[in-house]
Amino acid sequence: MKNKNRFFPLIFLIFGMILILTISLVSVKRYIKQSKNESSDKDIVLKEKVIKNDEEELFFKKPEKFPGTTFVKIYKERRIIELYGDNKLIGRFKMALGRVPQGKKQREGDNKTPEGNYYICYINSKTKYKYFLGISYPNIQDAKCALDEGVIDENTFQKIEKAIENKEQPPWNTPLGGAIGIHGGGTDYNWTYGCIAISDNDMDILKQYVLVRTSVEIYK
Repeated sequence: MKNKNRFFPLIFLIFGMILILTISLVSVKRYIKQSKNESSDKDIVLKEKVIKNDEEELFFKKPEKFPGTTFVKIYKERRIIELYGDNKLIGRFKMALGRVPQGKKQREGDNKTPEGNYYICYINSKTKYKYFLGISYPNIQDAKCALDEGVIDENTFQKIEKAIENKEQPPWNTPLGGAIGIHGGGTDYNWTYGCIAISDNDMDILKQYVLVRTSVEIYK
């Protein structure tokens, strides 16, 4: 009888340990499941916000009448191009940049996109990239920096300066490079040699409103 009584505390101890272990395992499983659900919910919210933001940012609203004046703003870091008509934003489109998207263009072959105030100086409707709107790079500021650094001579600077003052196409065959513009071809990645690329569908819209001497402002 005494031997049986000795086993009772041991049995209760083992039973208690098993019970505690079972409760702990159940609690851990519930916590893991709840954490996964919360994480999944957060992912869904973030994805919905991104999609919503994209839908809000990219648009085109055709004006009731054709604008008397239009201009373009390009934001390199945001990868968007904005179209304005009579000082009102009428379109915002996704874009791609040169293969070296950071920094402004300074030399031929640097694969960078310019930054500054420009205008459309040339249009080519027969290009493999849907349509080409040539930008007046280099401008006077670009040329002045190059002159100060000894990249171009005074004669080349004066040719660029004269073209810009007359709202014409500046020389595109200098050490600064040229033939930079807006064209189609897609926006999947930064693939150009310095140009601004948009989708062919967006180019069909843009080319209706952007003419020679249309102002183009390019920001970082």
